[in-house]
Amino acid sequence: MKNDTSKVQEIFKGLSFTDEELKFASSVFHKKHYKKGALIFKANDIIDDMFYIYQGCLRTYYMSTSGKEYTVQFGIKDWWITDFTAYFSSSKAIMNLEVIEDTTLYSLSKFDKELLYSEIPQVETFIRKKLESAFAAFQKRIIVSLSQSATERYLVFLDTHNNIEKRLKNYHIASYLGITNESLSRIRKELYNS
Repeated sequence: MKNDTSKVQEIFKGLSFTDEELKFASSVFHKKHYKKGALIFKANDIIDDMFYIYQGCLRTYYMSTSGKEYTVQFGIKDWWITDFTAYFSSSKAIMNLEVIEDTTLYSLSKFDKELLYSEIPQVETFIRKKLESAFAAFQKRIIVSLSQSATERYLVFLDTHNNIEKRLKNYHIASYLGITNESLSRIRKELYNS
């Protein structure tokens, strides 16, 4: 992101920076392009980066020992994504990060994040609030998964992710909901034929 300070202002919408802060923040973000189908990382990799999604669509998923995929998170423009368990605990990845559409990301390493926090403290507050919001969303998702029927989970998914549903394959949605493709088809049929 060399000399492209406008991206810093886009990533940190609402914050004001000095010219020096903009230059510094630009220097720690690294622009990366990935093609549809690419795996940015896979289970057992060391995770040192979190990613700001500039454009595209991605998903993190867990693969069980039996080979079944469980989609944990989708990510689109203006979202942050990584294997947060591995990132924050300095352990190996338990998930895979797959590119669903051609994607442009800005990576931020743990080391550079800490430098950014020390040089520009308002960024730490900004990222903390983003992570708090993400944690609340994950907790809500767990409660929905434990307490609602498959149809109710699908309706919550539509309400929460209506802007990306058409960009996803059916099996991505089914694995996110914890159901089979056939169950998803049946639910859709019941909803749209009633």
